[in-house]
Amino acid sequence: MNMQYNEKPLLPVIAGPTASGKTACAVALCRLMDGEVVSADSMQVYRGMEVLSAVPTEAERQGIPHHMMGCVEPSARYTADAYRAAATACIADIRARGKLPVLCGGTGLYIDAVTRPMSFSRQSDEAMHAQLLAAADEPGGRRRLHRMLEEIDPESAARLHENDVRRVSRAIEIYRLTGMTQTEHTRRDRQRSGAFREVIFGLDWPREALYRRIDARVDAMVAAGLVDEVRALMADDARHPTAMQAIGYRQVAAALRGEISMAEAIDEVKKASRNFAKRQLTWFRRDGRVRWLPAEGESATALAERMRAIIEKETSV
Repeated sequence: MNMQYNEKPLLPVIAGPTASGKTACAVALCRLMDGEVVSADSMQVYRGMEVLSAVPTEAERQGIPHHMMGCVEPSARYTADAYRAAATACIADIRARGKLPVLCGGTGLYIDAVTRPMSFSRQSDEAMHAQLLAAADEPGGRRRLHRMLEEIDPESAARLHENDVRRVSRAIEIYRLTGMTQTEHTRRDRQRSGAFREVIFGLDWPREALYRRIDARVDAMVAAGLVDEVRALMADDARHPTAMQAIGYRQVAAALRGEISMAEAIDEVKKASRNFAKRQLTWFRRDGRVRWLPAEGESATALAERMRAIIEKETSV
């Protein structure tokens, strides 16, 4: 597969909220177009969090190679810049083998990191970041940290939940290092041209249908060993700050400590997942590049065939 447009390599992207069926569509598209999947999920990059991050099973992958999953220790800090470097190298390798890379995931920042320049992510200060994380660990610290972000970058604060300490801290760090908000950096980056001819698809579901899928996904995660996975992460001597940010970890950990019942914890996981889906949709709805495909009642194969038709039409220009 060697499609190009204006000398830029083609990169199909499948985006959307959690539990919207992105993986199944990506696998189907890869089967149609001889491709391989590159994950754009900020939790799936970590090892030992397969259930928490809903890493697709071997059966779900249907023999299609998947990349950028389970490649980082949960204790490590992993920036958008680090992801971009690794994912871009992965995409180049897939293309060099004559295959089509298909970027798939719900982390809008990771998708932007690959498809847009995003120069701001190269700047970091480990000491500052550690200080911000430590402040968040203090009583009431998460709320204070989020209010700090609200004062300097209200748009990022509105997009990020106060429990998403890692990204809230990163947004504050960017402002302190550059004197410019993450929102303004993103706005400027979107005016610049990236390295790929990306064709981005979003899977669009009626809200109630999506919420039913999210609830079913959480139930499936519990059946797949979510509680045991969280227990193992809690028992590890090393702290796992990233795992603690994953939806499901805090809720199940609280139940394992006897603070709430497990039934209450699972209900909280479902609620948090629905709220997360809302934030994902807010991010992707603002991206004018996304082509939304109605997904309810459509098979993954049918959706992939529509995607292929659009891709082939565009690349034949």
